[in-house]
Amino acid sequence: MAGTAEFHSSTGFCGTLKGVPAINLDRSADVASEGSGGLPRGLWEWLQVFGPGAIVASLTIGTGELVFSSRGGAIFGYRCLFLFAVILLLKWALVFAAARQMVLTGVHPYERMLELPGPRGWLVWVTLLIAATCLPIWVSFHCGVLGNLTAWVTGTQAVWNGGVDYLWGAGMLAVVLVLTWRSGYSRLERIQLVIVAAMILAATVTLVLYRPDWWALLRGAVVPQPLSYPAWLPGRYPHVAAEPVWVEATRYVGVIGGGAFDYLAYVSFVRARGWGQAGRDPAAAEPLAAVAAAPAHPARRWTRAPLVDSALSFLVVFVFSAVFVASGSVVLGPRHVLPDETNLLGLQAAFVTGIHPWLLPLYLVGALLAMLGTLYGTLEVACSLVAELARCVDRDWARRHAQRVRRGTLIWCAVGAGGILWWLGAYQSLGAPGRPRLLLAILTPANVLTGVLGCGLVCLLNLWTDRRCLPRALQQPSWLALLNLVAAGVFLGVGLKGLYDLAR
Repeated sequence: MAGTAEFHSSTGFCGTLKGVPAINLDRSADVASEGSGGLPRGLWEWLQVFGPGAIVASLTIGTGELVFSSRGGAIFGYRCLFLFAVILLLKWALVFAAARQMVLTGVHPYERMLELPGPRGWLVWVTLLIAATCLPIWVSFHCGVLGNLTAWVTGTQAVWNGGVDYLWGAGMLAVVLVLTWRSGYSRLERIQLVIVAAMILAATVTLVLYRPDWWALLRGAVVPQPLSYPAWLPGRYPHVAAEPVWVEATRYVGVIGGGAFDYLAYVSFVRARGWGQAGRDPAAAEPLAAVAAAPAHPARRWTRAPLVDSALSFLVVFVFSAVFVASGSVVLGPRHVLPDETNLLGLQAAFVTGIHPWLLPLYLVGALLAMLGTLYGTLEVACSLVAELARCVDRDWARRHAQRVRRGTLIWCAVGAGGILWWLGAYQSLGAPGRPRLLLAILTPANVLTGVLGCGLVCLLNLWTDRRCLPRALQQPSWLALLNLVAAGVFLGVGLKGLYDLAR
């Protein structure tokens, strides 16, 4: 159709954008020579680039907002919003800096890791080891949350002393694996856009209907306040109160907004969109000196695409954080209850049933879709990460064996997550009634590694790449470099402290 352009990738149709020439990964090297006609021209067209960011937002909404924002609101009230705002700002700086470099150079951060001082590819192999260990843990956690919700809905929570949660979770994993086996980026983007749009509408309506203390909400978001456990927590949840506040806060730092692997996958999704020089073969890319010499060069102007996309993504996440922190503070805190392993999503039903009991089915459908989207997205992120790792080691081999790499990754995640679910189910079923569950205990170290320490390492890589590989005219603005420097210090410091507290 005239006036409508199609973004294509190796996985198929990704979306349409009026007035933008067709971009294909095989010809994305031509983008730099097409002039400004390839760029969106108005606010509405720029808003239509939102796609990869929707995936990142939906990945965190499932557990980050539904579970941990509600939990933070119940424990700390509005005070935790400032922590969330700072986390999201620093993670946004990380994402935009990495995506910006991809748009300008067409080189993924994994390829930059090969250029680091020391044995060639040492950080690539460290990343692969962490991914191989932690991604099945994340998949099993999402499955456990889905299983817990299903057990609550079906009234089977007490079966096998609660071990039935993990059986339900294994069933959910099997369903999502069938969907993921032959899927790819284009379908993922379409699914997550629908989920995010529907949840934005529901969350906004919910917040307005609850009429929270708007001044306290605003103050909690912009004024730093100390975090401390409420007086009722030790009596109701002694296992939570036994942990330092630092460990509880570290969970939020890792979960809210996503983790390092989500952001490295985001850069791959930018390649699928073909923004600027992203997606082209670096050997055929336009020399950076030529890009640096032209302030109006299309590749430099295309950096606005990840700016808009990532900013919208983190704005959506913050809105959800505010909604569920407020809901947790208004609904759960006064009742002295909070989401934990025994009931991760059931308590939040009170957020809508307090408005009207008939809204319960709407909540259940929304929570189920959000968590399924998170699980589905996590598997796609795993496939993207391993594909990029293979690509940076041997591009031709990775291209020839793309499907084999993808299916091998899915099998690894499925077998690893299935084994964890089986072990958790056996542990819970064979113990005495009321035995403490280990779902969060298993997640916490993986969360610190991928959601906190990993983010700090990517920030350092952003800074190193900027100074080492880009001409001065293409380097990050001072404010973005400063944010990445601060983020590196915060994430590395918090992550190391979190691991130290866990090891004690």
